[in-house]
Amino acid sequence: MDTKYKMLALDMDGTLLTSNQTISPDTSKWIQRAKDEGVHVCLSTGRGFESALPYGEELGLSTPMITVNGSEVWRAPHELHQRSLMDPQLISDMRAIALAEDCWYWAYSVDKVYNKDVWTDSIEEKEWLKFGFHTEDDEARHRILMQLQEMGGLEITNSSPHNLEINPQGINKASGIRTVCGLLGLEMNEVIAVGDSMNDLAAIQAAGVGVAMGNAQEVVREAADYVTSSNDRDGIAEVIRKFIFQM
Repeated sequence: MDTKYKMLALDMDGTLLTSNQTISPDTSKWIQRAKDEGVHVCLSTGRGFESALPYGEELGLSTPMITVNGSEVWRAPHELHQRSLMDPQLISDMRAIALAEDCWYWAYSVDKVYNKDVWTDSIEEKEWLKFGFHTEDDEARHRILMQLQEMGGLEITNSSPHNLEINPQGINKASGIRTVCGLLGLEMNEVIAVGDSMNDLAAIQAAGVGVAMGNAQEVVREAADYVTSSNDRDGIAEVIRKFIFQM
């Protein structure tokens, strides 16, 4: 069988993973079938490496991985290809905004994840990858967004309707997928990108086929070439059958 799609770039939370954070047997089976046809299966996630790796191992993936929304690209598990860092001053400024709004916040450094409950006094000495805010107060989230946009130099997305995720400008899952394509000798039109949130939007728009999950945020569904079933109804398996096996 000769499929024109050579890479499947999969978001994890709300996409590959069910609501109880597992990979369903049917989805796993179809991913293995795609791998057997020579399709590269690439995890493309907002999670950090340590959190994403066990799922890659469960699927037996030795292919490149995109973590922290594109701030890290791994040539293979445990083999870092590139890393895009944030200015520590930006981290400090964003934390000040979070404190002023009294909302939950977190930040990924190279060595660990910090948050509102567990913070560090040595911001300047750390290597930072991503910052996040979470609040269910829509007005507070809008105020935070306005301040972030005024700061400039930031890539602002989300991984749920109630959060904001911030990476260095120009760093997103699409930039990560382009880097992986370079490593594998592929073109973007050979990629199927699947996701459910704003941090998947750039990839869905840039890929040969952009797929939104049935449970995706509305703006993501509107931008996609195809809307598949939800993460709890084996949406990934449906994508593989339709676009790779033409079933």
